[in-house]
Amino acid sequence: MAPSWLMAENPTRVWRPASSPALTAGTGTDEKGRMWCTSRRRLVLIVVGSPRGIRFTEKLLREVLVGPGLRALTRLTVEGAEHVPATGPVIIASNHLSFIDSMIIPIAAGRPVGFLGKSEYFTGTGPGGWATRTWFTAFGTIPVDREDARAAARSLELAEAHLATGGAFGIYPEGTRSRDGRLHRGRTGVARLALASGATLVPCALVGTDRVQPPGAKGVRPAKVAVRFAPPVDVAALERQFVKGKLLRAITDSVMDAIAERSPQERSAIYASDVGNDGDGATGG
Repeated sequence: MAPSWLMAENPTRVWRPASSPALTAGTGTDEKGRMWCTSRRRLVLIVVGSPRGIRFTEKLLREVLVGPGLRALTRLTVEGAEHVPATGPVIIASNHLSFIDSMIIPIAAGRPVGFLGKSEYFTGTGPGGWATRTWFTAFGTIPVDREDARAAARSLELAEAHLATGGAFGIYPEGTRSRDGRLHRGRTGVARLALASGATLVPCALVGTDRVQPPGAKGVRPAKVAVRFAPPVDVAALERQFVKGKLLRAITDSVMDAIAERSPQERSAIYASDVGNDGDGATGG
């Protein structure tokens, strides 16, 4: 529960008073269905409204306000959309090239897809901050304070809770955007989530989003983008062949193999986080 003194009637953002007690970093939902998250310096309370209102906002953004513009900017093509179930829990596991990946995937999937997102995405000011906050809230993004180890450690629990409601959840097994353009080794968090939730696991390859908005760039530019969904990973078959750590690695490698088959990226045997060390959702674990 969020502290009771923070439960104003309809706040979109509540700053921590100087005299307030220390806050514990984390995320949650209050009795009115409002999502909140805390960081070391502030607390953000996001009003998500009624389920009907959320669905309306998501549909408005995806089909009217944002989706058509992004489709035009990227000349978006989608392959394998039939592999993404229209309803029910599904994990979409994708390579990660650009900030806009989390916007492109829901448009291509044709349904809301929640991601873990930095709590800072919900605290922006001005028209740009409002647009970003509204987009991520409508699509079910879960705010996480990545500066706090305890909040980050709960990320897969939050994702599992999202899937339990029948939602779609997006995850980047590489753990961060590729800094050198290669497809890096996947982390096993995606396998843990698939086993814990029982959700359908669909690999996804993004092509070209790094040209629309390269890492570090603030603006976007026209470039062709393709989204290629693969058939779901047969987790049950892998469970009959492997156990424990080998099972986690087998599921993860199956996801990365499917992505590699549909992406022109060079394959890498190291983790994305190790690039430059002699060798930023949601992390892959």
